[in-house]
Amino acid sequence: MLADIRGPEDIRKLPVSALPDLAAEVRKTIIDGVANTGGHLASSLGATDLILALHYVFDTPKDRLVFDTGHQTYAHKILTGRAEQFKKIRTKGGISGFLKRYESEYDSFGAGHASTALSAAAGMAAARDRQADDRRIVAIVADGAMTGGMSWEAMQNIGLMRTNMLVVLNDNQMFISKRVGRLGNLLTKAMTLGRVQDAGRKVELFLNRFQFWGKNALKAAKRARALFLPGMIFEEMGFTYYGPVNGNNITDLVETLNYVKDLKGPVLLHVVTKKGYGYDPAEEKPTAYHGAGKFDAATGEFIKPGVPQPPSFTSVFGKTLVRLAEKDPRICAITAAMPEGTGTDKFRDRFPKRYYDVGIAEEHAVTFAAGLAADGEKPVCAIYSSFIQRSFDQVMHDIALQKLPVVIALDRSGIVGEDGPTHHGVFDMSLFRMLPDVACMAPADENELQHMLATALSLDKPVVLRYPRGKGFGVPLDPDLKILPFGKGRIISKGKDINFAAIGNRVHPAEKACEILKARGIDAGVADMRFIKPLDFELLQELSSMPIVTVEDNSLAGGFGSAVIEAFNSAGKKANVLRLGIPDAWVEHGKADELYEELGLTSETMADKAEEWLKSLKK
Repeated sequence: MLADIRGPEDIRKLPVSALPDLAAEVRKTIIDGVANTGGHLASSLGATDLILALHYVFDTPKDRLVFDTGHQTYAHKILTGRAEQFKKIRTKGGISGFLKRYESEYDSFGAGHASTALSAAAGMAAARDRQADDRRIVAIVADGAMTGGMSWEAMQNIGLMRTNMLVVLNDNQMFISKRVGRLGNLLTKAMTLGRVQDAGRKVELFLNRFQFWGKNALKAAKRARALFLPGMIFEEMGFTYYGPVNGNNITDLVETLNYVKDLKGPVLLHVVTKKGYGYDPAEEKPTAYHGAGKFDAATGEFIKPGVPQPPSFTSVFGKTLVRLAEKDPRICAITAAMPEGTGTDKFRDRFPKRYYDVGIAEEHAVTFAAGLAADGEKPVCAIYSSFIQRSFDQVMHDIALQKLPVVIALDRSGIVGEDGPTHHGVFDMSLFRMLPDVACMAPADENELQHMLATALSLDKPVVLRYPRGKGFGVPLDPDLKILPFGKGRIISKGKDINFAAIGNRVHPAEKACEILKARGIDAGVADMRFIKPLDFELLQELSSMPIVTVEDNSLAGGFGSAVIEAFNSAGKKANVLRLGIPDAWVEHGKADELYEELGLTSETMADKAEEWLKSLKK
């Protein structure tokens, strides 16, 4: 059946009775595709029925479907003409794992980070009203996204506008990890489906006995049911609330959506889906299959590398944080709904009373950490680099300006691979090195990471510690933690023809680039700079008797290389500097090694660029 679906218009030609079979085919396509490429499996399986019902009922792409994040949208991609392309999702040259306006007319708004759908949909509804058009606006919001403050800012605005739009709350009772926060508790209570729904049904049955009251009485009864939490909170914000309804029953969904699609004013439909629905392994372990690697579709077993792999930077960070906290009871850990993703789950399990998961609320996480630090605690706030962008003002105003000793641990800094431009963490050096009184550091490898975390917690000042996604370099881990000299790098080797000043995970590739150059007759050296701020200018001066190549896994605009040039300029010194890093362009998705090759940041390409530059200097 799926082979005949070229777009939603083909879906609408089917009888409702055919939709469950089509949903099963879509799920199989998702499972087979993600098994080969990796991706966000569990959320997309859970939302398949809902997405199919939405495209069946609404006239897309005229009617706008606005999704929050892209974790739940694989069925949307498959049903909007991208089923064949789905085989190469998240691979270089293939379709994105997230929504992109320039990928399809059905992707009405790009979605990579959480809590944006309501604001975007509100803007679209306002544009429709100004243009006197009749298109419908539907925002599909995962329950996790409702823990983000931006969602509530949008809700109050929508309630004030009283514009016609539908908000579908896709409640999978979990989001990425475990549901946190007061709203999550309210939704959980509602989904115990006992007293609340039973009471509502009894009211309707009672009123049915008195036919002379008619349909208005039944509508009143439904409204009465809506006053049970969590409906009350949405009603108070100006929404008409319906639900909860079963989001994995297409027949019921189609009937419900047809009922609410043309209601006036803001409407919230509370839909309950099961994360991983239709695939037993993902249902049993939804967190493991949220962002899944490659796996055997038949068994659900993840495909492991043939040889043992070094520990990931995230794992080393998590274990080191626990080691340090065992000796210092003031150390606390904060995450924004990503305990497993940031490695803070280890801290949670060991020190539950010193662990705080604040939900998808990065701005709050940072200021919450500032409050802890203000009263003598030692908070470590672990957030993905691309998500900390939301908290720049809080880092500046609430931490840096007050000189509070908060450690901001930026996981997924630099190129992250298949998740693409919404998740590449290539701007954090540029963002935070401009702030006074903030130390910025980046480890060359997993061993240096553990020492840097110990160093960061020893400093009485704000610290940004950035490190990459994925496995380490396989270097031995020192058994004892040590405090590194503040603001000082180290010279690994000194070249007679050229020197690399490298930062973070480009240090080891720079070492290999030196070996390549030496084989070509060029004597090259390399320094591990360790600190972006304060910059070790003495070390740079020592290197500057020869041309310097700066290497970073960050945007060249305002990054480490820029800091080096600025330092020489401020000191009135001259130096030949070539900067290698991320150019002024969005980096698309693909395997990290493929992207580094394209960007000229592998050992071979760095050696080629350095050699070519040296030749140009001699002309």
